[in-house]
Amino acid sequence: MPTPASPPMNYLQAFGDKAEAIALLTWAMLVLSIAVVAIIALLTAAGVALRRSKLAVEDTGRAPIQRPSGGLSWITVGVAISTLALVGSMAWNAYTMAAINRPPRAPALTIEVIGHQWWWQFRYLSDDPTQIFDTANEAHIPTGAPVRILVRSEDVIHSFWIPALGDKLDLIPGQTNASWFEANRPGAYRGQCAEYCGRQHAHMALTVVAQTPEAFQAWRAAQLRPAQRATGDLETGEALFGARCGACHTVRGTLAGGVFGPDLTHLMSRGAIAADTLQNTTATLTGWIADPQRIKPGAKMPTLELPGTELTKIRSYLQSLK
Repeated sequence: MPTPASPPMNYLQAFGDKAEAIALLTWAMLVLSIAVVAIIALLTAAGVALRRSKLAVEDTGRAPIQRPSGGLSWITVGVAISTLALVGSMAWNAYTMAAINRPPRAPALTIEVIGHQWWWQFRYLSDDPTQIFDTANEAHIPTGAPVRILVRSEDVIHSFWIPALGDKLDLIPGQTNASWFEANRPGAYRGQCAEYCGRQHAHMALTVVAQTPEAFQAWRAAQLRPAQRATGDLETGEALFGARCGACHTVRGTLAGGVFGPDLTHLMSRGAIAADTLQNTTATLTGWIADPQRIKPGAKMPTLELPGTELTKIRSYLQSLK
């Protein structure tokens, strides 16, 4: 089971061609900004010190008003240097944005990213309808290959951002935006909604798990399979899940076919639940089923007030979805 990357997200460290171009530009802007602040501070301090040392105080105790020459040349030089720095940074920024606009080679796959309050839906697209499947909050990609993403929102404006792999991309209701990203080494890369989208905006995180192409294909094949048929005591849990939760959640291969919440067909293959708010353990899964509003107040998942026996059976069934 992959472990989500630990916060904080580091946008100065890159793990892909696109992110590396952005990180280089970010470092350059940071160095330029520090240099500008340092130069201005030194010139200001020097000007104050020199000005005070040259002033002659009259007998009245007041310094005379003087209008020394040469001040205009300092303004001219300063404006020229500032203009050169701004134009240079603007040109570099435009060059970088143009360079990362398109992937350097054909994408290995296309993922549709759908934003909800407050979770992420990932739909793996294909020309073959039998190869399309959904997952939630945790996306898997192969390393060394660009991945095309199409983003849209089901409610309000969100912003898809995985700083170690690429730039921000807004999800706007009624509009589909396209971009791409790439990971050059295996790992779990944390992402976050970067546009305030409501009460639980801070708890709308995600993880992108980059795997070797062989490991990714194995993961994809497993995700395409429907849920294993429940047997024994799990049959009761499946029936309870369908009655209590099936109107909102899907478990492929069962009667549960809701579209309002995450697809839970392979829930236990994910490292976290509740949009990367909680590690996917027995304790946290139990708490989330029992009272999601206590963990994420305002979330769309209601508190069902399940009896203890029903809660245990539903949890046991969900833990069989691997």
